[in-house]
Amino acid sequence: MLIEFSVGNYKSFKEEVTLSMVASKLTSQNKELDANTVFPINEDTSLLTSAAVYGANASGKSNLVAAMRFMREFVLTSSKDTQSGEPIPVELYALSPETLLQPASFEMVFITEGIQYRYGFEVTPERVKREWLYYVPKTREVRIFEREDDKITLAKEAFSEGDGLQQRTRSNALFISVVAQFNGIVAVRILKWFRDCMIISGLDDDPIRAHTLRLLQQPEDEQKVVRFIKTLDIGIVDINLEDADTIDTDFKRKDDTTLVLKHLASITRERAAEYNILRHRPTITTIHRGYSASGEQIAPVTFNLDHQESEGTKKVFALTGQLLETLHAGNPLVIDELDARLHPLVTREIIRLFNSKETNPKHAQLIFMTHDTNLLDKDFLRRDQIWFTEKDRFGASHLYSLAEFKVRNDASYGKDYIQGKYGAIPFLGDLRRVVEEANG
Repeated sequence: MLIEFSVGNYKSFKEEVTLSMVASKLTSQNKELDANTVFPINEDTSLLTSAAVYGANASGKSNLVAAMRFMREFVLTSSKDTQSGEPIPVELYALSPETLLQPASFEMVFITEGIQYRYGFEVTPERVKREWLYYVPKTREVRIFEREDDKITLAKEAFSEGDGLQQRTRSNALFISVVAQFNGIVAVRILKWFRDCMIISGLDDDPIRAHTLRLLQQPEDEQKVVRFIKTLDIGIVDINLEDADTIDTDFKRKDDTTLVLKHLASITRERAAEYNILRHRPTITTIHRGYSASGEQIAPVTFNLDHQESEGTKKVFALTGQLLETLHAGNPLVIDELDARLHPLVTREIIRLFNSKETNPKHAQLIFMTHDTNLLDKDFLRRDQIWFTEKDRFGASHLYSLAEFKVRNDASYGKDYIQGKYGAIPFLGDLRRVVEEANG
């Protein structure tokens, strides 16, 4: 479970900002909304099942996702995918000369296996400057380790697994990643949480389609996928997979001799396998009801998902597996541009899956970036579930919650947002005058 994420001096975020999933003390007029979107983790703190982030284009929404993705990938790969002396691919806030001399900072507070952790680091393109890990064994936070440049201090009773690995940690690698490479129990637990916290783009289906394909290939999960897609009323009654091999056109041979693409059509299956360019990619077919001219149901019609279905349908298919797996495991899921290519009612139903005790008993969390103002409804989202990104006049992004505003009980969140009462909207010039002047 994610409690909060903080980032500073990264991309458009100059000062540190924090996205918190901690429920505030406010209560909704709709008590059912509170009951479904808030769950306790201890006597003092409750968390939210979802959070929506709004803002103008280029205000920082996608940069917030990028920050979470960078932290996740660096934790998972820094000890094995980088070599000594290689630069760290971190993008510092570039609109101030002072910030280019300072490190970017990242921190996650989360719960895994019933224990609360706070893990973070500060990095420049050259090295890891600081790194820290704390946990809460009972009621008070306790240090596990701290790092200042190459000096790493351990609480040996809590992190004996890291003792002796300080010298094996490169300046451009994270200590937690190194310890996990040596199967440290706590370190592996931390990396597993980051691995399970999925961060995806709603504009790119390919990376997440594999989740749906994997479920379709499991007899016990196949019907779950089909029922999910059928329920969204996009005309599909069944889905089939057919084995197929395709030739990968983006490749090089071991001797770096690129195969001429015009010859691909004449390459045999065996020859393609020899070049190691044969890729297994199942053909996905969707089944639709067929109807005669008189409206009577006839034999079903088969469509090729990639070539005959709409972009929205392809996105629903790609998302299905990830959504089902996230809800089943109770993990966090971050989606940039969730509403892209989806009907507003489909988007609403996806969010409702997380905001329901019946469909989300394990308290999976959905964090999504969106422009869909139809979701800004006091009976659908609490004020502390609604966040905004906005750039100041210096080009720096800020992040804040609707819970910080005094809002009337009968307020229309969507209408007030469009009218600019909460900020985080684009300030448009007179486009008509620009066009008129361009036309002479």
